[in-house]
Amino acid sequence: MNRTWLNPVSYDRYSFIKVEVDDNGVGTVTMNEPEKLNAVGPEQHREVEDIWLDLARDESIKTIVFTGAGRAFSAGGDVKRMAQRAGTQFGLEYALRVPQNTLRIFEHMLLVPQPIIAAVNGDAIGLGLTLALFADMSVVADDARLGDTHVKVGLVAGDGGAVIWPLLVGPQRAKEFLMRGKLLKGAEAANLGLVNYAFPKEDVVSEAHKIATEIAGNPLWAVRWSKAAVNKQLKAQLNQILELSIAYESLTMLTEDYKEAVNAFADKRKPEFKGF
Repeated sequence: MNRTWLNPVSYDRYSFIKVEVDDNGVGTVTMNEPEKLNAVGPEQHREVEDIWLDLARDESIKTIVFTGAGRAFSAGGDVKRMAQRAGTQFGLEYALRVPQNTLRIFEHMLLVPQPIIAAVNGDAIGLGLTLALFADMSVVADDARLGDTHVKVGLVAGDGGAVIWPLLVGPQRAKEFLMRGKLLKGAEAANLGLVNYAFPKEDVVSEAHKIATEIAGNPLWAVRWSKAAVNKQLKAQLNQILELSIAYESLTMLTEDYKEAVNAFADKRKPEFKGF
């Protein structure tokens, strides 16, 4: 029988993301710009949109461990670059493109048939944390700082935070964290049920691999269709909420408070908000 469709997919076109596959069929997907804390700018955003399509087609991979290189999982959006484009023509064009680009990330993640285990090896902020929370399971460093701090830079938590937080911790806790921009440690996140497990930093990736290897040894279609059944609810929430929340986020990119927030962050000073 012709089984050429089982050939691994090539990942040579990716520079931000590195993919390695072991003999058990566990694919390790690493955001690989540690010097920038794996922050996601426009170029990295495109790779994070596309990688899930290639992983979904790669039948050499049974399970996925998703992690970050260096001391952070991902710092989320690149705030210094946000400051550079705030109030510019490029910033306006970027705000108009954000809704569709962001929707693609999470639509593509939810379509991946292989289970995704996030190995949050360090801080995960904003979009960085949302990427981990949209994984099927999450193992985090107990001392990692986690949170969605969009509000601190004048933005709505539109890129998935408003979708996934209420599902994991309930509406009241979600609104508290999203409106206050609070950070919590990995151990606290596990106690709240925001993530599955918290371990010492040095054990995070190996513990995620243990889970991934165990699942890779289970019957393929029983695993994939169990994931698909649960993901129906997540897809419904995504379709119901994300386009509105990301549209609100795009609108906040046009405000003076956003411009002030990101410039104050870049200048390392306290922002002065005017309410418009």
